[in-house]
Parts: sequence; C-alpha cells; structure tokens
Amino acid sequence: MQITRRTLLAGASATALALPMGRVFAQKAEFSYKYANNLPVMHPMNIRAKEMADAIRAETKGRVDIQIFPNNQLGSDTDMLSQVRSGGVEFFTLSGLILSTLVPASSISGIGFAFPDYDTVWKALDGDLGAYVRGQIAKSGLVAMDKIWDNGFRQITSSTRPIVTADDLKGMKIRVPPSPLWTSMFKAFDAAPTSINFSEVYSALQTKVVEGQENPLAIISTAKLYEVQKYCSLTNHMWDGFWFLANKKAWERLPEDLRVIVAKHINAAGLKERADVAALNATVQKELTDKGMIFNQPKTDSFRERMRKGGFYAEWKAKFGDEAWALLERSTGKLV
Repeated sequence: MQITRRTLLAGASATALALPMGRVFAQKAEFSYKYANNLPVMHPMNIRAKEMADAIRAETKGRVDIQIFPNNQLGSDTDMLSQVRSGGVEFFTLSGLILSTLVPASSISGIGFAFPDYDTVWKALDGDLGAYVRGQIAKSGLVAMDKIWDNGFRQITSSTRPIVTADDLKGMKIRVPPSPLWTSMFKAFDAAPTSINFSEVYSALQTKVVEGQENPLAIISTAKLYEVQKYCSLTNHMWDGFWFLANKKAWERLPEDLRVIVAKHINAAGLKERADVAALNATVQKELTDKGMIFNQPKTDSFRERMRKGGFYAEWKAKFGDEAWALLERSTGKLV
C-alpha cells in the first residue's frame, strides 16, 4: 500500500478504517487486546496498524484480536500511559519524550539538534542506543517492541511570526508535550513553554492560550493545525518517535508462538510506517502552503550555539549518564 496525501484524507478510506475494528473470525478471540494511540485515524500509524491487526488476526487464525482506538479515544497521553501500566489497555504507542516521565532514559532520542538526518536516527535507534532504552523501559513493567515508529523531525509553527533565529523565540508562548526535556530546551531559548496534552493542542491554539507549537509536518497536516497557525519554521529541532509498548503481564499471557507472530507484524508495520512518514513529509509542505501556511528556513546555528552556551547539553549529559550519552554520540558525533 502506498501512502499519499490522497489516501490519507480520502473520506471513503476514513470510513473503511472505522476503528475500533470488528472481528473477521466467527469464534470469540482467545486474546482480545486493545491498542490505543493519540494520532488521527488517517495518520500512517493507524493505517499500518489496521493492516497489522488484520495480519495478526489472520496468521493466528482469530486467536489474537487487536482492536485499535486512535485519536485519544481512550484519554490523553498521560491517561493512556496509566492504562497500559495497569493493564486497562494492552498496547500503546508513545513518544519517548513523554514516556520519560516514567522512564527518564527514553527521552535521549529527542535531544535538540542531535540527529542531522534519518540515517543517523535509525543507526542509533535500531542499534545500541535503542537496545539500551528498551532495557530501561523493561524495568518499568512495560515491553517495548524492537522497532520504534516514526513521528518525524519537529518544526515550529506560530500564529504571530516566523522563527528565523533563536532570538525570535524569546517570550513566545509555545505548547510543548508534558516532558521535562521539551520544557528545558525551550527555556534555553528564553521562550515560555506550556505543557499541554496533544488532545487539547488545537483548542489551545484556537483560543490563543498559546501562540505556537511544534510537531512534525505529518501531524500539522493530519491534525489540521494549519487552520489555527500561519507560519511554519523548518527548524528540525528534534526527532521524535513512538515506542510500541505492551503491558508486560498481558504480553506474557500470550503463548510464545503467538508473541512471535504479534511482534513480527508490529515491527513490520513500524518499518512501513517509517517509509510512509518520509514519503508524506516530501509532499506535505506544498499542500500546507496551498492551505495558506507560510514556510521559512531558520538559521539553526544560532539555536545550537544558544544551547551549548546555556549548558543544555552538559546538563542533559549529566542527567542521562555517561553510558547513555556515549551511545548517543556514537551515532551523532560529539554534542558537548
């Protein structure tokens, strides 16, 4: 299946994806699990998740049925994190930066301006750094699948002005996800970051509670943030991905042969979703421009310099520890 803007937003496709999914097999599933996420139905994550659930149901002959609850249907990110920890939902995809409220090491992949491109991201997250983070997640009673899903490089949008240099962020009321790393980074730019769950972002922008936000282009598009934002500055200030998490007890209830099948299809769907997001980002800028957004290319050196001088990298190296930081710099090169 090739993901294009047309397939993402086609109303007929949206109807066909009606989630949560009904069962294909007549018999009751032996394991009926819920998978929750915070993204719109037509984001590549949910399109690939539907394929994944169908493939798992088919290969397990109906024994495993995964129902999908997109778009914060089951609550905010923090609500759903509590639910996957308690077993109220069995699967959940969450940004490592938000997961850091429970697993501090998981936000290391979001260090500002660490990754210059996707090759560097996947080298780290499919390699030693990703293995290290999954090990830390395991200590919290959750299981992380091997392949992290892509959210993309994040860009800054505003209803008031373009961001050209770090100085343009001074005093800006900007929404950030509930994560210490995000707050720390934007405070280094003398902005005024406000933590707001994603389910409330559109209304916060619409009512001017905040004047700006930052997200990958695919989310700016699928969540229709262009309706309440005018400027988009292509900062690529951090990369963000979604760990596909399972409640440990629910995961271990699955017999080994079923765990192998489920993990195989989840990881395969994650790789397809990565390609989808990259393809979507290649075309979405023009489409957002057509909808009235004004794009600019900031001077990123000023941002990096401000972070170095302000001690951001040194502070977070101390918080993550030498082992984790060395694994990060093995892929990115020296940051401090």
